[in-house]
Amino acid sequence: MTAETRYASSPAAVQRWNTEETRNELLIDKLFEKDNVRLVYSHYDRFITGGIMPVAGPVKLEAPDQLKAVYFLERRELGIINVGGAGTVTVDGEAFEIAYKEALYVGRGKQEVLFSSKDAGSPAKFYLNSTPAHKEFPTRHVTRKDAEVVTLGAMETSNHRTINKLIVSTVLPTCQLQMGMTELKTGSVWNTMPAHTHDRRMEVYFYFEVPQGQSVCHFWGQPQETRHIWMQNEQAVISPPWSVHSGAGTSNYTFIWGMAGENLDYGDMDVCAIPDLR
Repeated sequence: MTAETRYASSPAAVQRWNTEETRNELLIDKLFEKDNVRLVYSHYDRFITGGIMPVAGPVKLEAPDQLKAVYFLERRELGIINVGGAGTVTVDGEAFEIAYKEALYVGRGKQEVLFSSKDAGSPAKFYLNSTPAHKEFPTRHVTRKDAEVVTLGAMETSNHRTINKLIVSTVLPTCQLQMGMTELKTGSVWNTMPAHTHDRRMEVYFYFEVPQGQSVCHFWGQPQETRHIWMQNEQAVISPPWSVHSGAGTSNYTFIWGMAGENLDYGDMDVCAIPDLR
C-alpha cells in the first residue's frame, strides 16, 4: 500500500504557491499501480482518493496508518467506480461484478473488501472515494441504468455533456459521500461551466478517457483569482470547498466527481457568472 497525506490550505496561503507547489498539494498524478493500493488522505473533510489495479490476484483494501483503524471501513463509507476491464469486488464474502463505468457503494462496518480482475491482460481499474460515516447503509451495485442522468450545455458553448449521478441521495442512501461521472460530447471541452463553489462541500475530480497526446486544463481558486493545473489521463485533483472547479480539454474526455461535507444537496452551489471570473 502507498498512502500519503495532503493538508488543507487557506485562500491567502495559496496566493504564494508556484506551479510545483500547486501540483504537489492538489494534483494526484498516479492512482493505478499493478497489484498495489494507492491512497491520498486529504484533510479537507477527511476525504480519501484511491486506485486499485489487481493483476496477479485479488488485492485487499487495508486500513492505512492515517485512519488508526482495525479495518478500512470501521468508521467510513466507500464509493468505487471501475474505469478499466471487468472486475469483481467481494465485500465480506459477497461478490459484485463491476463492469466499465459501473459503481459500487460499500457502507460502514464491512470488514473485508477484495478487488480482482476478470482478465489480467485487461485489468480492472477501481477508482475509490471514501469519507467518514456515522451509520451503516447497505452495499449496493449501481449500473449505468440505475443512475440519474442529466444532459446539460450545448455544442454552441462547447460544454454539451451528460451527467451520470451514480452514488447520490436520489439513487441510494449515504452518510455524506456523493459520486458521479460526467461525459463530454464530441466537440465539447468545458466542464462545470458556469463555474461555482460550494463552501459546504469539498470535491475531487478524476479525469479519464483523455486521448493520447491530449490534456485537460483544470481551473481552481477563488472566482476572482483563478489558477490552473495541466492534467493528464487518469489523474485526479483536490478542490478546496472555497475554490471553483472547472476544466477545459484539448479534446473531449470523461471525469468522475466525488464530494463530501455539510449536506447531500447536489444543487447546493454558489454560481459565479462567467464574465465575473478573473
